[in-house]
Amino acid sequence: MPQRGEDEDMAGAGGGGQTTVMRFRDGILNLVAERGLKAGDKIPTEAELKAHLGGSRPTIREALKLLEQAGILSVEHGRGRFLTAAGTLHVARSITHFESITEMAGHFGYSYENRVLGFSEETPDKAVRAALKLAPGETIIRLERLRLHERKPLIYCLAMIRRSLISDPIYEVDWSGSLNAVLERYGHAPRMSTAEARAEMLPESAISRHGLADFGPAFLIDETVFTRSGEPIMFASDWYKGSHFAFNFARK
Repeated sequence: MPQRGEDEDMAGAGGGGQTTVMRFRDGILNLVAERGLKAGDKIPTEAELKAHLGGSRPTIREALKLLEQAGILSVEHGRGRFLTAAGTLHVARSITHFESITEMAGHFGYSYENRVLGFSEETPDKAVRAALKLAPGETIIRLERLRLHERKPLIYCLAMIRRSLISDPIYEVDWSGSLNAVLERYGHAPRMSTAEARAEMLPESAISRHGLADFGPAFLIDETVFTRSGEPIMFASDWYKGSHFAFNFARK
């Protein structure tokens, strides 16, 4: 029988535990970098990874599977797992990595203070209605927030959430924390998104209402967020202060 810790890891892998698998995935990549492995080199075995990283064998196996699906590892049956050429490309902060803004903050060394600028129930425009596949008459929750680091605004966030996902009155919800965590509490955990990125200044309405004239050029990411089953649950627009963020990607 599996040990208790393995039961807990595997139980979590279907929900919030997915972030545990991703953490182990990142741990494996860090270990590969620390050991200076090159394309074609064999990576440590599952047992060795478990001894080095902790966790359970099923969780390690799930993390390895993610790396295989990404083309970073190749499997040779009877021989083990090997680092591919793609696995040697170092990406400081991949723009294709789905994560919450709070998770991303740690990688950039920022600790954010969230300011809720406003929330309301509204009728969506055509673009949001199409992105979320809303039926006629369905409404959204419009959530406007600002992320500050050392009292300086770094990210302006605008989220459009399907109203039907939140069973409580919107004034009873604490919108100051992780939005992903809020959605997960209501049974709609975000797991992936499709996104578009471009350079753009903040909307004039945001600048004038919130005194953000000094925000400067921004990197805007518009994304439609989905659950694991493919249900669209949120359309988000986040403006990242251009002087403080850089995203990278590998071309394969």
